[in-house]
Amino acid sequence: MKYFFCLSKHSLIILFLFISVSTFGQRPQNISKFVLSGVVIDQETEQPLEYATITLKNQRRPEMLQGSITDINGRFSFEVYPGKYDINTEYISFKTITQEGVLIRSNTNLGTIRMEIEASNLDEVELVAERTTVEIRLDKRIYNVGKDITVRGGSVSDVLDNVPSVSVDVEGVISLRGNDNVRILINGKPSGLVGLSGPEGLRQIPAESIEKVEVVTSPSARYDAAGTAGILNIILKKNSLEGFNGTIIVNGGIPKNNRGSASLNWRAKKLNLFSTTTLGDSQSNGGGLFNSEFFDNTNPNNFSNEKRDYDRNRKNLFVNLGAEYNLNEKTSLTVSGFYRDSDRNNLVSTFIETITSTGTFNSDRFEDEVELDQTKQLTANYTKKFNDKGHELVAEFQYETSDEDEDSDIRSSIPEEVFTLESQKRILYQVDYVWPIDEQTQFEIGYRGNFKTQKNDYEVTLEENNVFVTNTDLSNVLVYTENVNAAYSQFGKKINKFSYLLGLRMEHSNIIIDQQTTNEKVEKKYLDWFPTFNLSYELSEKESFTLGFSRRIRRPRSWSLNPFPSRSSITFFRQGNPDLDPSYSNTFDLGYLKRWKKFTFNGSVYYQKSTQNIERITEATGEFVDVTADDGTVNSVPALRSISVNLSKNIRTGTEFTLTYSPSRKIRLSGNFNIFNSQTIGDYNGANFDAEIISWFSRINASLKLPKGFDTQIRGFYFGPRANAQTRSQGIFTLSGAINKSILKKKGTLSIRASDLLNTRRRKSTTTNENFTTYSEFQWRQPTYVLTFTYKINESKSLKKRRSNRNNSGGGGDEFDF
Repeated sequence: MKYFFCLSKHSLIILFLFISVSTFGQRPQNISKFVLSGVVIDQETEQPLEYATITLKNQRRPEMLQGSITDINGRFSFEVYPGKYDINTEYISFKTITQEGVLIRSNTNLGTIRMEIEASNLDEVELVAERTTVEIRLDKRIYNVGKDITVRGGSVSDVLDNVPSVSVDVEGVISLRGNDNVRILINGKPSGLVGLSGPEGLRQIPAESIEKVEVVTSPSARYDAAGTAGILNIILKKNSLEGFNGTIIVNGGIPKNNRGSASLNWRAKKLNLFSTTTLGDSQSNGGGLFNSEFFDNTNPNNFSNEKRDYDRNRKNLFVNLGAEYNLNEKTSLTVSGFYRDSDRNNLVSTFIETITSTGTFNSDRFEDEVELDQTKQLTANYTKKFNDKGHELVAEFQYETSDEDEDSDIRSSIPEEVFTLESQKRILYQVDYVWPIDEQTQFEIGYRGNFKTQKNDYEVTLEENNVFVTNTDLSNVLVYTENVNAAYSQFGKKINKFSYLLGLRMEHSNIIIDQQTTNEKVEKKYLDWFPTFNLSYELSEKESFTLGFSRRIRRPRSWSLNPFPSRSSITFFRQGNPDLDPSYSNTFDLGYLKRWKKFTFNGSVYYQKSTQNIERITEATGEFVDVTADDGTVNSVPALRSISVNLSKNIRTGTEFTLTYSPSRKIRLSGNFNIFNSQTIGDYNGANFDAEIISWFSRINASLKLPKGFDTQIRGFYFGPRANAQTRSQGIFTLSGAINKSILKKKGTLSIRASDLLNTRRRKSTTTNENFTTYSEFQWRQPTYVLTFTYKINESKSLKKRRSNRNNSGGGGDEFDF
């Protein structure tokens, strides 16, 4: 409310100024006016303050006001009548500056007026130095992305890589607290951008399109039960400004990283049209090595050393269109859809050195892969608000189709071609009803149906007598169907400083694995109940405790169920396991938040136990593969197989905390630290796979505002050693940085960012088995350098609207919110 009155105050000032000018205009015309000028800046950042109000009150006629506001450069210049005035300079959330008894009898320049922010409003105001903030809810933490310039010109994946508790490995796999079984949602719903290629589609959404990321480590019953690590909900920006506005982004980089993006919005009284279009053309180079030693008690050991080089080229198009129509003040209908098209060409060069008792032999393998991807998604949303207190009914429908067509031409001692055609159709129905019984009590009930069918047609042909012949041991067709019906209910209440949210979710799963090549069909049905509770206690407005519990499920992916093998090299196969069962986890999370004037601490302790834990292990198949060297010599090398299995259980215990320190509005320091102990217990085929390791990761960010409109940011990330049932990986350190400059009267920005400055973002791991040991290194891409230009259409209107919205809403980090 204090901001509402503040806004109203400025509105009244402007009205009085208008009246006063009219009144003064009635004075005798022979009285000359003089020019009053000056500039208003932020004392701490020395940035100009646009829309600051300059008010003059004549001591003899206090009812008559004169004044003006500052422009985009913080300057003001206007004519006033001679006299003696008290001059007030005001700006929302800054201390008012009063200059008493200023005598004006000629043109007067007040010079530079330096304003100081109110300390009590430091956490609530959003000015030139926009910052990333954290909000705590009963069941989630919300990270407002802000102006993180190290992701400027990047994508959703780059944003997630800088969110506390989240890490993105060298292959783009996203993990939450070190666990990669995380559920990724966009605007609270599944998306085709996280489909057949995993999070690959997320690379096509500009980072500037993201408003905030919700990290849900203790999900309430409202959310899908999938994802034992928790949920990452990516909230995209939704413009509420009337008229036409938008953002244009163009960037280029080394290696080639060319992209253009336009996010446009037009809003009238009842209709809002919005679109995002992205065109990209990029290249990334990587590499790896895989050195294996095979043990044999009767014969000398054999060695296989592989070196791989990756050259990836990708062209993509992403178009999102939508319309929102307000049927009345309480009812709206939104229809949106997107189209994603990707054309990728990957060249993998493998150089193999085989060492046996008879000598050393060299051979090569070159794979040229062309992949065409298409995804289409349509979403319709109906929202009925019964009042302004959160009583609403929301119904949503979503339909998605995805296709991936891969053609690999492999040149080795035995030429081969591999064709892969994958398709997916998904339909989602959802209804949510929220009833606030009173200001402190809320009831919610809902249904979600998610129906998905995937088809994988995999064909391998080998050259025999100059003719390519289908290999029936590898070629196959698999159809995977996953139908999940879910219903939930939850009840929440706030009693003084104590809040609770209790929920129960039911999910009925129907899984069908149809291996059409062998006419084998497996159907699995299971009904599961997922209780949740989240508690909160506020010691004060700036200090609180939270406690959460949730039960989650991890369903096997389709490729991990297919019994037919697929190979990534001549000696290494990946194979699915149709007997794989889902894994279940129970997680407790105790959190603590404390805010001081310039310092914020947010920490938690967590415990998770998973049963029927899914692990991928590597084993020798007992078969040998003939490798033909460049000189024509044929050698037999043991074949390795990677397969997913259910081990007994995994216990993960850890703690994490995030620290934020802002000694001034020019400097912001933040750090996130997570350490956990992971213990895997289980046997498979008579072999014991017990493993235990303590791992940790840490992230440090430093932002500094420089003169002349420059901003800089540097980020360091370290992921400590980690292990699973067979593999131990070394720690990885990454250093990135960026510099940003406002141009074109702050309507545009120019940014330069560098990722992996030290070229250290590579995975190094060792896999051990009683039959072999393998040391591998892998680097997805080399260091990148990107130059980005951003231009905002109608920036000044957007700025005024955001301030108006913020002042009317107040905001706050840890109020009670279901």
